Amino acid sequence: MTLALLTLTLFAQQQRAPTTSHITLINADGSGEKVVYSSPELFEAPNWSPDGKYLLLNSRGKLWKLAVSGGEPQQVDTGTVDRINNDHGISADGKWFAISAGQMYVLPSTGGTPKQVTQLTPSYYHGWSPDGRWLAYCAKRGDNFDLYRIPVDGGAEQRLTTHAQYDDGPDYTRDGKWIYFNSLRTGSWDVWRIPADGAGVDDAKAERITSDELEDWFPHPSPNGRYLVFVSFPKGTVGHPANQNVILRRMDRKSGQIIELKKLFGGQGTINVNSWSPNSKRFAFVRYELR
Repeated sequence: MTLALLTLTLFAQQQRAPTTSHITLINADGSGEKVVYSSPELFEAPNWSPDGKYLLLNSRGKLWKLAVSGGEPQQVDTGTVDRINNDHGISADGKWFAISAGQMYVLPSTGGTPKQVTQLTPSYYHGWSPDGRWLAYCAKRGDNFDLYRIPVDGGAEQRLTTHAQYDDGPDYTRDGKWIYFNSLRTGSWDVWRIPADGAGVDDAKAERITSDELEDWFPHPSPNGRYLVFVSFPKGTVGHPANQNVILRRMDRKSGQIIELKKLFGGQGTINVNSWSPNSKRFAFVRYELR
């Protein structure tokens, strides 16, 4: 993707028609869909808390907690950091949040003053290593987006992929061995994986996981290691725009079998970050409805 095309894509994603957000839970087999909250405001990208009690979402540049049982979202104190986007997450022990607002920050899950982790922008959080040590993210350095990791306490970032095409959406497996991500490196958006410490020289350790006609984004491994869930756009879709007819799909990591779980109106904001329940029985997503 050229820089000019990428700029147009990001601009188009920002020009979003008004929608109603339906924050939804669904079983891992696609059954039992339940809307726990609907709002005329734009809510995006639920994370399911490690204690199973709440979902973490972004809306209006702020961070919000919503009880899994429903009710009204409660704003999280993020100090002076606003313009928070849909790239956020929770540490495995539930004590910390990671947020993206140009830079990446961490803050207590009870709220408080965020600590800046990255020094270069843009940096978009996507995964927290299970041992709590690393944040994995997508970042534009020069003219390309690649994958990086950085210590949670800050320091030098480490580049994980070097391919000339766009990589995005890195998320760790619970055992900490793999990072799954989506990439344009074959000319279409597919799911790939690399070892957690990087793809190696010339990305030789990168493995392609999906290769069908759809454009696959944001793969998220289940906590029990059995599944990946990801969102698929129609063939030829540029980037991951909002307000699209998309499909939530699930792959069995052992057999490679992919099944369709749910067709919906969504895309950007639906499942940008990991939203599996801690017991791997359900996950959360957002579907949208034009107003």
